[in-house]
Amino acid sequence: MVAMFSVLAAMSLIDVKILGIGMAAAVLTDATVVRAIPLPTGMALLGERASAAPRWLRRRAERAEPT
Repeated sequence: MVAMFSVLAAMSLIDVKILGIGMAAAVLTDATVVRAIPLPTGMALLGERASAAPRWLRRRAERAEPT
């Protein structure tokens, strides 16, 4: 997506350039700051609880009969 928005930044119209630069910066920031740093940190801090199903869901899965 960054590459696609960078193509918009190479256009000749100023409004399209600004849109392309802004969107490329937003996508790059989202990918690095939001998803690359806090998400793995939260998963590491939660440990086993990060991948465990809630109790109500485990009980429902145990009672469910395979079809």
